[in-house]
Amino acid sequence: MSTTATTAAQNAVPVTKEMSFLDRWLPVWILAAMAVGLLLGRFVPGLDTALDSVKIGGISVPIAIGLLVMMYPVLAKVRYDETRRVTGDRKLIVLSLVLNWVAGPAFMFALAWIFLPDLPEFRTGLIIVGLARCIAMVFIWNDLACGDREAAAVLVAINSVFQLFAYAVLGWFYLQVLPSWLGLETTSAQFSITAIVASVLVFLGIPLLAGFLTRTFGERAKGRTWYEETFLPKIGPWALYGLLFTVVLLFAMQGEAITSNPLDVARIAVPLLIYFVLMFVFSLLASKAVGLNYAKSTSVAFTASGNNFELAIAVAIGTFGVTSGQALAGVVGPLIEVPVLIGLVYVALWLGPKLFRNDPTVPNRRATGVSS
Repeated sequence: MSTTATTAAQNAVPVTKEMSFLDRWLPVWILAAMAVGLLLGRFVPGLDTALDSVKIGGISVPIAIGLLVMMYPVLAKVRYDETRRVTGDRKLIVLSLVLNWVAGPAFMFALAWIFLPDLPEFRTGLIIVGLARCIAMVFIWNDLACGDREAAAVLVAINSVFQLFAYAVLGWFYLQVLPSWLGLETTSAQFSITAIVASVLVFLGIPLLAGFLTRTFGERAKGRTWYEETFLPKIGPWALYGLLFTVVLLFAMQGEAITSNPLDVARIAVPLLIYFVLMFVFSLLASKAVGLNYAKSTSVAFTASGNNFELAIAVAIGTFGVTSGQALAGVVGPLIEVPVLIGLVYVALWLGPKLFRNDPTVPNRRATGVSS
């Protein structure tokens, strides 16, 4: 090791210690929010029905508000004038598309049939979850792990376009065509194109436009230094407030269903846990193998392993009903995804220096966290 590298290693400060108080203890806040939501849903009569009734065009208004508050500060941090360097990286784009639209759905299909061969409703629900690629919370996980913000924005935008055109087709393929080829039971499902379009426009389009306009006019009026050193730190904590608010609401709306069926939840949770962990690790290693740096590899890994649970739940409820097993599987998705991906943030921060040696994008003394 060179003298410079040795000095840098000696001066290195664990990235988690440089996180803000809110970021460092985020797993605790997440678990507390989940517990509060579950307790509210279980013991406050009619709360789930009241919250679920506040909808516009099939979109839950309370959930939409929480996600918009969560995503806006993160998307306001993106340097949109630097996204061209991402769109020109063919390895990044192609790898992300393969992981998201070939590997991810196929892996979830396999897990659903391996672990739930005797429970067709839960199995179908898992497959629906696997088809819904992440377009919302991935920004939080990516930012916490010091991933490439511009890369995440571009990859999520591409996923959104593919979601509009590919979701229904892949649903037909994995629920009817492929099972029939393999001699397995098939499932009929009518996917709502309106729900898919609404999910993309509300959960990505609005905060993306708001973030872009804020940065454009903020920099034009005050300059980049003021924008990034004065304005962004003020709005940063709202990303976590929005995340915690969303988690409480989500689990309050489904608390009774989750707590009333603990064995069913456990059966659904096992393949989901395997999916999130293995998809993340495989995507991170695959990204490194094709020559991507830590920041881009992390963005690819989180976009490939996360799922759009808002869309999955909306499709399951709209197609099979709010009390269906498919809807329960969709609800269990974030129950497992949120704490697991929080854990994977710390895995990425721990693995980064080991896998990506001498990579300047590896978090060390970099500013970290969504609330910074």
